[in-house]
Amino acid sequence: MELDPAQTALVVVDMQNGFCHPDGILYAPDSEAAIESCTELVDRARDAGAKIVFTRDVHPPDQFEDTHYYDEFDRWGEHVVEGSWETELVEDLDPQDEDLVVVKHTYDAFYQTELEGWLDAHGVKDLAICGTLANVCVLHTASSAGLRDYRPVLVEDAVGYIEEEHREYALDHAEWLFGELTDRDDLTFA
Repeated sequence: MELDPAQTALVVVDMQNGFCHPDGILYAPDSEAAIESCTELVDRARDAGAKIVFTRDVHPPDQFEDTHYYDEFDRWGEHVVEGSWETELVEDLDPQDEDLVVVKHTYDAFYQTELEGWLDAHGVKDLAICGTLANVCVLHTASSAGLRDYRPVLVEDAVGYIEEEHREYALDHAEWLFGELTDRDDLTFA
């Protein structure tokens, strides 16, 4: 699959200590395993001139105190709390000044963030998406991209997960409903 770097952004979803480091509260070994793949994709996309977006899931300590129904802390426990080491991107990922780092407070990187405006301002139409977790933030960000008329392309072998069946579900659902799938070896920025 070939993506034009002039209209493509690589979106690296939530590759943070809280999910990818063994000391993280929501650590998943397969999220840690995705670090090398995501790093390689960042290098290739950057070398080709594509835009790079990193997302960071960050929760203010009191975010869910007055919620009626939606409470991630109830579902997952307190995680990636604002100001903590867990919110930082893993050491191997090094955002540059020209990259966008999106701080989000829920699964969808478009929800109440600057992402859509930034993509539009930079002429981006296609999104290559990698990161973690496959069936949570990756899936919801990719779905939201498709609903906004971006072309979401999920990079199958650069996606972290907790359970293999979660990954399979997310990728099958994305391909069936709103996106496309590719492997790193089959993806070129040209």
